[in-house]
Amino acid sequence: MIDSMKLEQICREAGHMALRKWPGDPNGGGHALESWEKTPGSPVCEADLEVDNFLRRELGLLLPAAGWLSEETADSEERLDKGLIWLVDPIDGTRDYIRGRKGWAVSVALISAGRPLIGSLVAPAREEVWTAVAGRGAWLNGQRLKASTRQEFTGARVPVHDLPKEDRDLTKVEQPNSIALRVAMVADDRADLVATVRWGFEWDIAAAALIAREAGAAVTDAFGQPLAYNKRDPRAFGLLVSAPAIHSAAVERLGERARRLVGNG
Repeated sequence: MIDSMKLEQICREAGHMALRKWPGDPNGGGHALESWEKTPGSPVCEADLEVDNFLRRELGLLLPAAGWLSEETADSEERLDKGLIWLVDPIDGTRDYIRGRKGWAVSVALISAGRPLIGSLVAPAREEVWTAVAGRGAWLNGQRLKASTRQEFTGARVPVHDLPKEDRDLTKVEQPNSIALRVAMVADDRADLVATVRWGFEWDIAAAALIAREAGAAVTDAFGQPLAYNKRDPRAFGLLVSAPAIHSAAVERLGERARRLVGNG
């Protein structure tokens, strides 16, 4: 159905395109990156738009029948009639990107009938290429991934800068700005738990959620329910990715908070 090698080549090129303008590139030419806020607290930069345009063109040529949903493209209801869509975040972790930090990635997923079929994360500043195909496993730089198998919730590794008082029985680890890379950390057994209790968009999580699931992690929304994609409203409340054995404890920990926040939203 799709040339997976060509897809990987396109995603890698998108990553290199972003890397060439990344302020943290030690070999860069001192390019003054243009950035601004789409809405308060939501940064975007010229590289976001360039990568988005490149991916829309190249992925459209690769699979002309597929629809399109991207963070940096105006949404169109035409995608709802498509059995296949590309779900893209051209630069996930724009804050880290703009600041010259490494915690960003190009995120691309192919969605079939509301479920991820293929996922790719390219993080060139970290020299990481993550891939997954539904039912066939997940890979990092060609090595098969095996997710965290932690059995105890207390002490679970969480990629955060700080923990609220009620969660200080958990353990902080590195937190890249990219939510996709944080989810991928569970797939690579660098973290045991990633959880959010806020509204988030499908393009932030589709590729990484497939990578985590194919590596053996449990993946749901904040209430423990399955995620779905290419919805009319492309959002979900919360994300919960964890070692399978601690997933129910994580749902229990987050449930009341999630219900309260949804009720206030």
